[in-house]
Parts: sequence; structure tokens; C-alpha cells
Amino acid sequence: MSNYMKKLDRFIIRRFLGTFAFSLILILLIVVIFDISEKIDDFIVKQAPLKAIIFDYYMNFIPYFANLFSAMFIFIAVIFFTSKMAGDSEIIAILSSGVSYRRFLFPYFISALILAICSYLLINWIIPPANEKRLAYEEKYFRNKYVNHEQDIHRQILPGQFIYMSSYNTNYDIGYKFALEQIENGRLKSKLISEYIQWDTTLNKWQASNCYIRTFSDNGEEHVKFYRKLDTTLNMLPSDFARRNNVVEAMNYRELNEFIEQETLKGSDNVVVWKIEKHKRFAYSFSTFILTLIGVTLSSRKKRGGIGINIGVGILLAFTYIMFMEVSNVLALNAHVPPVIAVWIPNVIFGLIGIILYNQAKK
Repeated sequence: MSNYMKKLDRFIIRRFLGTFAFSLILILLIVVIFDISEKIDDFIVKQAPLKAIIFDYYMNFIPYFANLFSAMFIFIAVIFFTSKMAGDSEIIAILSSGVSYRRFLFPYFISALILAICSYLLINWIIPPANEKRLAYEEKYFRNKYVNHEQDIHRQILPGQFIYMSSYNTNYDIGYKFALEQIENGRLKSKLISEYIQWDTTLNKWQASNCYIRTFSDNGEEHVKFYRKLDTTLNMLPSDFARRNNVVEAMNYRELNEFIEQETLKGSDNVVVWKIEKHKRFAYSFSTFILTLIGVTLSSRKKRGGIGINIGVGILLAFTYIMFMEVSNVLALNAHVPPVIAVWIPNVIFGLIGIILYNQAKK
């Protein structure tokens, strides 16, 4: 039995990983072809060099896209080859030989573990440097210049130091109706109010125009000074107001944690978005186990409709899972659900579905 099980394990692992790799390569070829046809006009109009198209964009686009939809490919691969085994009565023969259903699942989960570890390492450490090149290419050849549409911007740039701007112009690096407050022990020590501030590229400093500085002494006295122009050094840069939310895709796990801590200190409105990205990196890798369990239990029985029915149901469930992932983002952004809970809701729901299907299948 031991040698038989080892052979069975190797057989299933080879089929699992082989089918996944084949389906992934096939889909990626189709995606790249469609992407080229969609962006060919941009390549020509922007005169993108062929070397940049191949090495800066597609060589970095492929691993990003492959990992993004790897869970769906894993799910479909499991359903495809397991349905074929069931259709050829191989699963009936395996279980009839005395192998328990739980033992039958063992090589599936070994394969899922391999893919989950690969996904986690890719998304947290390997893909971010590739994304940095891809995003830089997209900014140069595809996207329009970023425009900051935020209104009433509040930030804490240092402990006890707060800034306010009514709006920020990314074309000229100007912040309108600027205010800077210095607070110590709960008391306002000074406040700078300016008509606008602008980044001086020669001095690498902010220049405040038509500004008043109000200072408050411990005994409550107030002093006011007016400056037509005032150079000031602030713990912020123009790039802090001119970056897209997807900038975190180019950060590894350590950099992402540090970035979230900094933006939380500053009171950024997009912290929730970046926390969602952080928790999705682990939750998405873990989903490999859940989708593998559902895929096996769903397709291990021989059905009258054959492989087609199983693949159809599998694709429906895969897209339902993706839809739940998007709904969880909305819950975190608009319903004030903690990001870690919102991100894990799809895994919890589909995990329960997997347990129900497992209990039915093993009977």
C-alpha cells in the first residue's frame, strides 16, 4: 500500500501542477495577444522602443497577471483533471482499494501548498520590483499625467505638526489655502496661514506666499508676523500628493508595512486601501487551499454531463469568488469594516462551502 500511495501521490501532484502550468501558459499567451492588439496604437503613437515593450512591460506584466489570476487557474486545473479521472473511473478504483477520501486529498494539498508558497513569495518579494518597472512604463507610455482631485487635505507630517490645504495642483506643485499648525501638549504653539505654497525645484524647499505666522506664548500672548515670501522646510514632498493608489504594488511586504505606518501617522485618506492590499497578499495565497478543496469535492464524482458541467460550475464559482473579493473591498472602504476582516470574508464563506462539499463527497 505504501509504494502504491507514493505512486498515486506523485501521479496526482504531476497532474495537478502540469495541468495548472499548461492552462496558465495557454491563458497568458491569449492575454498577451489581446493586450498587444489593444495597445498597439499606443505603442506606435508614443513611439515606444521594442526593447522597452518586451523587457520593461511584458516581461513584468506576465508574472503580475499570472499571480493575479492564479487562484482561478488552480481551481479550473483541479476541476479539469479530477473530472477526467472521475470520468475514467480512476477515482472509484482508488477509493475501492481502501484509500480514504481524506488520504486521497493529501497530494492535492501538497500541490496547493507548493503553489501557495510560490504565490506568497511572488506577491510579496519577487513581483514588486517587476511591478515598479511595469508601472513606470505605463506612466510613460499609457497613462495621462496624474491629477490630484482631493479636497480639504489634512495631514500630520510630524508628531504634533499638522498641515491643511484646500486642494493641490500636481501640474505646478501648488497647495492652495495652506495652513501649518504646531501643537505641544495639547496646546497650539504656532500657526502658519498662507495663500498658497509651491515647491521650489532649485532649493528643494516649499515657498509660502502671503503668509501670516501666529505664535502663542505660555502666558497666552499672541504675536503675528507677515511674510510676502517665506522658504520653509516641511516633512513632505510633491510626490506625496502625486501618486496613484497602485504605487503599493511596487512595494515588498516590509516596504508596504513601513509605508502604511508613515501614511497612518500623516492621516492619509487612502490607508484603508493600502491595508486591504497588505491583507490580500496573504489571504489570496491561502485561498489556494480552499479552492483546491472545493474543486476536488465538486468534480470527484462521475456525472452525466461529464467534464463540461464541472468546468462550467467551476468557472461560475471562480468568478463568484472574485466578485466576493471585490465586495469585501467595498465593505472595508464604505462600511467601515476592518480591512483584515473584510479581506478574509470570501475565504471564510468559501471555506464553509468547501467543508460542506467535503462532508458530502466522502459519503
